Amino acid sequence: MDRFTLSVEAGETFGLLGPNGAGKTTVIRMLTTLLPLTSGSARVAGYDVVHRATDVRRSIGYVSQILSADGSLTGYENLLVFARLYDLPRDQIRARVEEALQIMGLSDAADRLVKTYSGGMIRRLEIAQSMIHRPRLLFLDEPTVGLDPLARGAVWDYIRRLRTEFGMTIFLTTHYMEEAESLCGRVAIMHLGALSALGSPKELEEAVAADLGGDHITLNEVFAHYTGGELDSGGNYRDTSRVRRTARRLG
Repeated sequence: MDRFTLSVEAGETFGLLGPNGAGKTTVIRMLTTLLPLTSGSARVAGYDVVHRATDVRRSIGYVSQILSADGSLTGYENLLVFARLYDLPRDQIRARVEEALQIMGLSDAADRLVKTYSGGMIRRLEIAQSMIHRPRLLFLDEPTVGLDPLARGAVWDYIRRLRTEFGMTIFLTTHYMEEAESLCGRVAIMHLGALSALGSPKELEEAVAADLGGDHITLNEVFAHYTGGELDSGGNYRDTSRVRRTARRLG
């Protein structure tokens, strides 16, 4: 990473945008303590990610692009596993599991094997798993990649609910501009490991319109402006393989 500085406010939904290979997933893995910092420092939920890593992990939820739900278990059983991993008090586990299922719209499917779930249901279950301990901050790494438009919209609705009903701070990476505009109060745009732009979608659109002399600029055009026209760089072989594996499991 290079010259990367940003802060996210409590209760905010913040989006990190960039072409495949820009470094979005690397940033999120550093902030969730899964990768060491290459340089500099970072604090998450008030804790230093190097010296207070355990406290960081207790304060966050994380939904990665790697499958975290077990298809041989039911939705309810998957959540039981995560409740125990987070060491929730035994007398609270049942209520927390049922609450998470209700919040994510999965109560009716709780006793079904996850291998029978649709892609959108799997993603909602993974979000339920990550928030069962009521974290202060939820990290979502490309939460709707591989989903069809209807499933994507449903996931958006549940993400909004986490923020409005629980005051949860959401930090998400995405390369869908409509997702960023729909969910995020502010976005940062990455290019080649560096921060290229930071602000609300409207602020960035107005700034680029002023630079280019246009009347109306879309977030897609903002993205292209700050990434050298790489609206879809395609990434490298590993990026392409990862995205297609994710699309297959959620499709």
